[in-house]
Amino acid sequence: MLSIIGIITILVIVALLISGRVSPIVAMVIPPIVAMFVAGYSFDDLGVFFDEGISSVISVAIMFIFAIIFFGIMQDVGLFEPIINKMVALSKGNVVLVAIVTVVIAVIAQLDGSGASTFLISITALLPLYVRLGMNPYLLLLLVGGSAAIINMIPWGGPLGRVASVLETDVTELWHPLIKIQVIGVVLMLLLAVFMGFREKRLIAKRAQTGQTLKFDLSNSILNAETDETLKRPKLIWANAILAIVVLAVLMSGLLPAGLAFLIGVAIALPLNYRTPKEQMGRIQAHASNALTMASIIIAAGLFLGILNGTGMLTAIANNAVNILPSFLAQYLHIIIGVLGVPFDLLLSTDAYYFALFPVVDQIGLTYGIDSLSTAYAMIIGNIVGTFVSPLAPAVWLALGLSGLEMGKHLKFSFFWMWGLSITLLIIAVLIGVVQV
Repeated sequence: MLSIIGIITILVIVALLISGRVSPIVAMVIPPIVAMFVAGYSFDDLGVFFDEGISSVISVAIMFIFAIIFFGIMQDVGLFEPIINKMVALSKGNVVLVAIVTVVIAVIAQLDGSGASTFLISITALLPLYVRLGMNPYLLLLLVGGSAAIINMIPWGGPLGRVASVLETDVTELWHPLIKIQVIGVVLMLLLAVFMGFREKRLIAKRAQTGQTLKFDLSNSILNAETDETLKRPKLIWANAILAIVVLAVLMSGLLPAGLAFLIGVAIALPLNYRTPKEQMGRIQAHASNALTMASIIIAAGLFLGILNGTGMLTAIANNAVNILPSFLAQYLHIIIGVLGVPFDLLLSTDAYYFALFPVVDQIGLTYGIDSLSTAYAMIIGNIVGTFVSPLAPAVWLALGLSGLEMGKHLKFSFFWMWGLSITLLIIAVLIGVVQV
């Protein structure tokens, strides 16, 4: 009975998240509470499950709040602009070089963990150049989306925070084995950029010979996003760069908890760049919406996981699934889900994938001796590359709005390239031992 209730609960949560009719908070709070009462538990039990669930995710929620605020301030002061402008200047109109620079810019821009800001920076900087050179703008979305997704394995990017909250582990420790995968992924993206750049160069030459032009209505794009120049601090660029490097170094070293590192970073960045309390609070308020949205989702997920774990639903589902699935299939379930990670991105939101699907796959894997971290890495690597090709990702719609492009054509152009990259990275992760088979 617990297994049936648990499966129905997860299906309801996934359906609500996919439908987009309610917020993730509603989807992850109401159904599990109802399921708990149906399973015969009381209000007293609910309080216990909530406390246990929240204790497992509170550090992740704190990290998200201050990481988003910190990198938001770094973007406000213009920390990334000189690097990006230099990359644009270095391209000098060479199609292959432009493709390479696109990857580099996306990698740098995604360091704040925000796909929205990455597309805002990359598209506004590079779309006019793509159009002027006759390059396909869908290539811009492919290169930016793939590069940003790989960098999104950073602890403050989202997916790792969700996995860390499920596993009740430190998000920084979870990230360390993935650094090598990120490096390899960026190298693969650069190789893809070179290949696609030469391919694009041939297509441009072919169109020139036949007198054809690439039809693209630039009037549909939003190229002049407003930026508040008064927030920039060009004279403090090196001070901010040093601060950002120090915070990242502390994070990677594990010297301090991630949340504390970013909290201290925010406390230094505010008076460094903005003198009055009003200005400082203004920067916090400007980024508080994004920060608190993610933190509230993490806390709601804590309740959801607390109930499913406390009632024993996840264990019951896993045990029953093991009895149904052929052993030769069940023991490789984490790899199978990883291989199908990008298609899953078209069906499941990030919350549904990591909060509903991952715990079940993890429990099944544990039955066959597959370590939870191995299952996590297989599902992260397999899925994350497709993040910015999914219609369920809000940042993708921002990108389409900025560029005046269409979702259907974006999927047609990018989907199989991203899926292929995902499978390639998963194979490499298995070969180097990050993912256990």
